[in-house]
Amino acid sequence: MRRFLALILAYLFLALALVGILVPGLPTVPFLLLTAWFAAKGSERLHRWLYAHPHLGKLLIDWEQQGAISRGAKLLAIIMLVVSWTILYHRLESTWVLAGIALLFVTVAGYLVSRPEPDSDK
Repeated sequence: MRRFLALILAYLFLALALVGILVPGLPTVPFLLLTAWFAAKGSERLHRWLYAHPHLGKLLIDWEQQGAISRGAKLLAIIMLVVSWTILYHRLESTWVLAGIALLFVTVAGYLVSRPEPDSDK
């Protein structure tokens, strides 16, 4: 039963990660990391596929081995944070909510920038 639940959660987080690529404001990498974790417990096949994927696999391997995020991934994430906040600015009326989201996004961007780049990127 645990294996089945882990498999279901792995696919759920994979779907959220893929949607996060297209939808501003929805994170991709945290859902991808959760996918890898649950796939390791629920499906060896899905886990191997994730790590063998030409784009997703490199992100996972760099994070797992070095705690690193590539410069391109950092730049894309920060651009998406700015785009997301800009869209929210035009759609929301609450200054407090916008300020809270801005604080969250700045914190996330700060964390991303503080992570090292993978050795292979230098």
